[in-house]
Order: sequence, then structure tokens, then C-alpha cells
Amino acid sequence: MRDLPSGTVTFLFTDIEGSTKLLHELGAEAYADALVEHRRVLREAFGAHGGVEVDNQGDALFVAFPTAPGALEAAADAVAGLAPGPIRVRIGVHTGTPHVSEEGYVGLDVHKAARIGAAGHGGQVLVSQTTRALVDADLPLDDLGEHRLKDLSAPQHLWQLGPGEFPPLKTLHQTNLPVQPGPLVGRQRELREAGKLLREQRLVTLTGPGGSGKTRLALQVAAEAVADFPDGVWLVSLAELTDPRLVLASVSRTLGARGDLKAHLGSKRLLLLIDNLEHLIDSAPQLAELLATGEQVKLLVTSREPLRIGGEHEYAVSPLEIDEAVDLFVERARAVNADFPVADHTEVLREICARLDGLPLAIELAAARAKVLSPEALRDRLQERLRLLTRERRDVPERQRTLRATIEWSHALLHGEEQNLFARLAVFVGGCTLDAAEDVCETSLDALASLVDKSLLRWSNERFEMLETIREYAVEHLGESADRDTWRTRHADYFLGLANRAEPNLYGPDQSLWLERIETEHANLNAAREFLTRAGDGERALELTAAIWRFLSIRGRLGECRTWLEETLSGTAEPTETRVRALVGASMSALRQGDHPRARERITETIELARQLEYTWGIAAAINHLGILSSAEGDEERAEAFYAESLPLFRDAGDERMVCTCIHNLGVSALYRGDYDRATKLLEEGLAIARSIQSKRDVAGSLVDLGLTALLQGDLEEAHSLLQESLALSEEDLELNIPWCLAGLAAVAAAESQAERGAFLLGAADRLAETLGVSLVEASFDRKLREQTIAGLRQDLDEQALTACLAEGRSKTLEEVLAFALRGLGARPSEEMPPA
Repeated sequence: MRDLPSGTVTFLFTDIEGSTKLLHELGAEAYADALVEHRRVLREAFGAHGGVEVDNQGDALFVAFPTAPGALEAAADAVAGLAPGPIRVRIGVHTGTPHVSEEGYVGLDVHKAARIGAAGHGGQVLVSQTTRALVDADLPLDDLGEHRLKDLSAPQHLWQLGPGEFPPLKTLHQTNLPVQPGPLVGRQRELREAGKLLREQRLVTLTGPGGSGKTRLALQVAAEAVADFPDGVWLVSLAELTDPRLVLASVSRTLGARGDLKAHLGSKRLLLLIDNLEHLIDSAPQLAELLATGEQVKLLVTSREPLRIGGEHEYAVSPLEIDEAVDLFVERARAVNADFPVADHTEVLREICARLDGLPLAIELAAARAKVLSPEALRDRLQERLRLLTRERRDVPERQRTLRATIEWSHALLHGEEQNLFARLAVFVGGCTLDAAEDVCETSLDALASLVDKSLLRWSNERFEMLETIREYAVEHLGESADRDTWRTRHADYFLGLANRAEPNLYGPDQSLWLERIETEHANLNAAREFLTRAGDGERALELTAAIWRFLSIRGRLGECRTWLEETLSGTAEPTETRVRALVGASMSALRQGDHPRARERITETIELARQLEYTWGIAAAINHLGILSSAEGDEERAEAFYAESLPLFRDAGDERMVCTCIHNLGVSALYRGDYDRATKLLEEGLAIARSIQSKRDVAGSLVDLGLTALLQGDLEEAHSLLQESLALSEEDLELNIPWCLAGLAAVAAAESQAERGAFLLGAADRLAETLGVSLVEASFDRKLREQTIAGLRQDLDEQALTACLAEGRSKTLEEVLAFALRGLGARPSEEMPPA
């Protein structure tokens, strides 16, 4: 990070006045030259007086100075230096004591300095009272008096540096917009988009759930637009109003209209900000009439649902982006605890803000707890958001003082059937499709759309979703209803059916589609499993798990896979084929995690039950797993015998995919025994079957082992090609295959004397395997291959370099590793290595 001034710091912001107009006047080439010269002059002036450039965006600069006199001298030199040229900049200077974080400065003083600069005109330097107090009294500073800035703060005393006549400052006048406790944090995109919409349209409605920051955004949009409305910008607050017929009377009182409102408006050019209209939505026709009368009047409305009148343009206010949410949290937390720790708690703060759905109200209420709770303690208490976030603000309407009150207000505006549907939808975790909502909740698209309109439900990516803070409230209402178990049972029925439809499609031509669908519904499937278990319906809980475990395995979630299987297996002891399928999953998960004793127990149980039931597929699967276990224990002859025994059983069961698996396993066994010709023949046979049944996972697995076979036969180019092909196939949704691809590519690189590349890939393979909970050296063959790889790397790297390259591979994201691993083998390692 740059060495930024700390303690008392003076901030300086610059901005070019009329840059667009100047571009048209000068032309693109001349303007570009003028811009370069302008930057040179500014940076030279600022640098000469100790200024440190903090940021630059477009044609604007943000500079920090260790002293106030230095900042003003730099500003004067900058204005003088630009005088001969066509560009004029406005400059704002303000002094404060900001917090310095890894990202730069954090605090209100930064926002204030920017606002002071934005109030001026080209060639003008505006100075705050705080800065004025730190410089000599005889400095040429003209007193401009008090002005309200567009950050909606209290009036600020401003001064002008040097001579010059300028138009009135661009500050707030002709308005009743209230002073705010702090500047708007984030929302720059929304501010631009909503502001543009307001310039183009006469009625703009900001919609969103309670606590999403509609009012604060609307106030800032209105403040930014003050210069466009010579007859003022006026806030009409409806907080205490209950009768829709009185809305226009409130408008009249706000404007000071005597007699007929329409006559008062006449040809006035003004903006009315009408706040919190959702409980008075029946007044919409009156507002339409008002617009029809005052041809230069514009309306900016905030509501939890649209007005649905002609000419309305709705702008949905979404929760804050995570980085903006963290900024808001830090700013509000430091207001109550100046020593609130940030530097070492960034990830915790991101988690807090994510769990609060990025809702500004929830974040502000949580930040108020920073006075007595550490970031970790606050995060740990967020399991019950609505209870924790009950600290009241006395300067807002009662319904907005707590998060619960805000949601209750929206809930109270629903009619009876809408309230029932709202509670039923709480059975879904992570949202649902239209089909699921209609099936489970016995509802219609129109009813769902009504909740979307009222900002209690969101529609995105073909799914209906609730913010978790809102869903928590809905769960409470569901729990209080007499038929709560009816809806939870319907939910479980629906997702059990989905799991059963998914099971045969988790391999084959539609694998990617079904993996993605089950990924999307993962939380719902888990909720259904947990409900069935709690309800004592162990058989159906086991049925769901038996259908889904392959999804968890393919995605590399072996720990979760074992947990689901072991929990549901312990919930029932019925001797069924479903239990056999679940036992097969349990033994496979244990095998992949290297838990051989537990794997043997589950395999034995599988064989006994499958034979009792005369379930051929189950017998074959258990015997195949005995082969895998034998191989892991180093007995390849026994392993090959088990694979050969299971193969005809799978053929009898009609499972072509498992036939493919058995042939593959026989090929691997030949590979491990050093019979490369037989290995190649069997692996290619398995690959052909995998391609014919379009099982991407089996294709990828066959390519890995064919690559290793080529490697051990000395065909490094073929080995590299096959391993890269497997890796490319695995990139999208076969994460469990990736560590073996990387380890194989590391071995190829070691054999090619590309030691840096090989060590990097091996480190990345180890890190991913640890993350997935699998072992890369479970089989004796894998251990020998790793030893061979390490030995090859040590021929070209000393221990320090080897350790550094391994650590580098471990430190990269999966995306970075894949991009690197898929590059060509022939390039020089130093060119291929990703940057640290």
C-alpha cells in the first residue's frame, strides 16, 4: 500500500468543469492533448507540496496532503498553471482525521471534501472551515458563508481561495430535504441510473423491500437534481398519514399552497419527492391527475410496490453490493466505536453483511452493536437476526425503528390470502421455481407476482426468492400456523420426486443440466431430508439421500456426502434396495476419504443385504468396491479378480455405465501392475463405452489413466494431451477429477525438466485435494508416482525453490490454476508462471 499521510490529513479533490462541452469544442485529439497537459500540471503542483495521489477516476484526482498550508499552496499553483490552457478545474479542500485502511481512506471527511469540490465552478478553489482554521489569517480567503452541500449534511462554512467572480455555488436551496447523519455510502450506480431516469421521465418510483434504502437513495437523487428545478425540490413525508384522500392536502401544505393546488402549481418547474406511499397506494389516481395538471412538475416516489398508473417508470432498489455494504458497516460502526477493528476482520465483516442480505437498515442496526460486540461475536449472534437487530433509532418513524418493525409493516399491508402464501413460501430454502411454488403452495403466478410487487419476494434467474431477513420472519409465521407440517410435507414430497428424477441423469448426456439443477436446489433437498428425518419418516429420507449422493460425490463434497448417508442410514433399518444403494454410497465415500475400516464395514453390510434381497446390482457394486479397497491396500491381483467378478453381474443388471466402470477398473489394475499394453486396451475400451453413453465423468477418468499410461511408456506429448483433455472436461462440473489431472500434469512437467511448472501444479493439486477431503496417494501406485515426480523436480530445484513453487501453486485460486495448467507444455516455465 502507498505511504499515505495519517493523523490530521488535508484532502483535495479536482474535477474538470464542462468536460463534455470542451471535448466537442476542441475535438478528440486536441482534448486528449489538453487532458494530458492538465494532469501534468496538477501532479507537478501537488507533488511539489507533499501531496500523495490517492485515486483518479476519469479526469478527476483525489490527493492527500500532510498539512493544510501545503494543500492550499498546491491548489493555488495548480490553478495558475492551468490558466494558459483551455481546461478549468474546480477544487475542494477539507481537513480531517480519517481512518487509513488497506484500501485507502475511510471516513466522512473524504465524502465532505468531494462534495465541497463539486459545489464550485471551473477555476474556483473552495475551502472548508476546518482547513481555514489551520492556515494563516492573512491568507487570501473570501468568506462565502454557510451552504448546504448535496450530501444533505448540516450547513458548512465555506471559503474561496484567491480572487475571482463566480456564479452562486451549486449547493442546496429552495428545498426542505432533511439533513442526514452521514453521506450516502455506495449506490453510485443506482444514483446515476435513477438520476438519468428522473431527467428523462416525469414519474419515477423507487421500489424495494423495507430497509433497502429507498428513502436515502431518493433523497440523494433529489439533492443531485436541485439545480434542474428552479422552483425547488420538496419532500412530502407521508409517515403519519393514514387516509389516501389526504395525500394532495399534504402536498399543498408542503408547498405552502393557498387555495387550489393546481392553480398554485401553474407553470412551476419543481420536483416532489413523495416518500413511503405503499400504505396510501390508493392515492395513485390523484397523483396521476396532479401530473396531468402541472406540466413541469415531476414526481419521485418511494414505495414497496409500484403505483401502476400511466407514465410510471419503476426503478427497483436492490440490496447493497458486498463491498458497499462493508463500507457502510464500517462507517456506522466507527460512529459508535472509534476503535472498531477493521484491518484483520475484513472477511468476517463481509460474512456479516452477506448474512444481512446487504440491507442498509439491517447493516446500520448491526453496526450499532459494534459498541459492545466484536466482529466475530456479532457474526455468531446473527443466527436470529430479528431478535438481535432491535436497537431503535428515535429519528425515524416507528415502523422503521427495528428490522422486525419494518418487515411487519409490509406484512400488515397484505390481505389474508397473501399473508398465508407468504408464510407457506418459507418452506423453500434458497428460493424456488414457479413450478415448485405452484405445486407445493397451491398458488398461482398472479398471487406470486403480487408478493413480488410488494417487495416481499424477488424474481431472478427463473426463481422466486426471499431475502433471508424476510424469510426468517416468514418462518416464524409458518411455525405459528396449524397446518405448517402440511406445507413442509408437500415440500418434501416435491423434492423427493425431483431427487428420484435426477438420479438416473447424474451420468449421461444430460449430466451437466441435472448437476446444475440439483446444485441450485441443494438447500431445498437438504431441508426436505432434515424434515423427513425429524418427522420420523426415515425410509423416505434415505430414499432422497440414496438418489442424491452421487451428485455430492461428483462435486467433491465427500464430507457432506458421508454425513447425509450415515445420518439417514442410522434413521432406519428396513432391508430394502434403497438401503443397499445408500450403503454403496457410504462405502464409496469412505474409500475416497481413505477410511478403509469403515469402507470394509459398509461393503460387508452391502453384500449381506443385497444377497438377502437377491439384488444383483447391489451385489455387483459391493464386489466392485472390494476391488477398489484391495487396490488401495496394494493387492492388485485380488482387485482384478473382484473387478472381473462384478463385470458380468453389472451386465446382467443392465447397467452399461457400471460395465464401463468395471472395464476401466480392470485397465487401472493392469496399469498398476505395469502391463501397459493391456492397460491401454482396457482403458480405451472403457473410454469408447463412456463416449457412447455420453458419460462425461467416465470419459474424463479414462483420459487421466490413459495419460498416466502414456507417461510411464515415455510418450510425454501424448500424456500431456490426454491429461489436458481430461482437465478441460472437468473444469465445469467435475471438480473431484481435477486434482488427479493436476498431479499427472505435474509428473509430465517433471519428466520434461520443467520443474517450476511441475512443482506449481503439484502444490495446486495437493491444496485442492485437501479442500475436497481426498487423498492423492491412497494407492501404492499413486505414492510411487508422486515419489518419482518429486525426485524429478529435485533434479532441477533446490529445497528452497521447490518449497516456494509448491507454496505458489497452493496459493492460487482454482481459476488461476486451471488457466495455467491448460497452457502449452513447450513454453518456458518462467514465462508460464502466474504472477505472485
